[in-house]
Amino acid sequence: MKTSNPVLARLGQAAERERAAGYAQPGPYGQPGYPQQYPQQQYPGGYGQPVAPPTVTPMTLDDVVVKTVLMLAILGASAAAAWVLVPDSLVGVAWIGAAVVGLVLGLIISFSRMANPALVVAYSIIEGVFVGMVSKAFESLYDGIVLQAVAGTFGVFFLMAMIYKARIIRATPKFARIMVAIMAGLFGVMMVNLVLALFGVNTHLRDGSPLAIGFSLVCIVVASLSFVLNFADIEEGVRMGLPQRYSWTAAFGIVVGLVWLYIEILRLLSYFQGDD
Repeated sequence: MKTSNPVLARLGQAAERERAAGYAQPGPYGQPGYPQQYPQQQYPGGYGQPVAPPTVTPMTLDDVVVKTVLMLAILGASAAAAWVLVPDSLVGVAWIGAAVVGLVLGLIISFSRMANPALVVAYSIIEGVFVGMVSKAFESLYDGIVLQAVAGTFGVFFLMAMIYKARIIRATPKFARIMVAIMAGLFGVMMVNLVLALFGVNTHLRDGSPLAIGFSLVCIVVASLSFVLNFADIEEGVRMGLPQRYSWTAAFGIVVGLVWLYIEILRLLSYFQGDD
């Protein structure tokens, strides 16, 4: 089964290697092994007895749902703990620190060849601190904005799930290429804007101006459409028979999109709250 996602294709190759593990036994004189459908197990009498080959449990849609819910529960608990435990004077430091660590972990998970549940759980905890600090800062300025943003985020997510299920939008190879290019471009713009902001340069992308509102709307649309790629990758991964632990990687993709969408909705709502 072909896929336009290079990361998913790499995971599919890893799955093939895992399914083939144990089927090749060393040849004579140390030569490379030859595939065997039933590797031999030696008994004291010296006679080989065929044994069943190792099996790899493939991931299912239910596995991804369970892992996604678990990641969101960990993230939510971490956010709540950070909100309560981190003093107001350290909100900014915790915010920036969690953002940097979360970004590094996210990149490691994204470009890793193997699914690592421990890293995914660690990402959920760190990202929970980030979300908690951002939410606390915005809530201190605009009462009730966090609840509105949470409702908007999950509303958009379930709407995109229904749109995908109805096949109103399809994750074609062209769509995937365009989306990846746009997301990479937005990420680059946000990084440049952040660096310039550190040096006191205002690009007006995050100050509530019409340009900032337009930029947030673009980010919200792109973040919403990214779920189409996530859903397609999950379906393809299930069809390719990826090992069960890759459900953590699939859940990670969903959670990344949800966090991005939440932050952008939070920003957009703040632009319309006024100065009171």
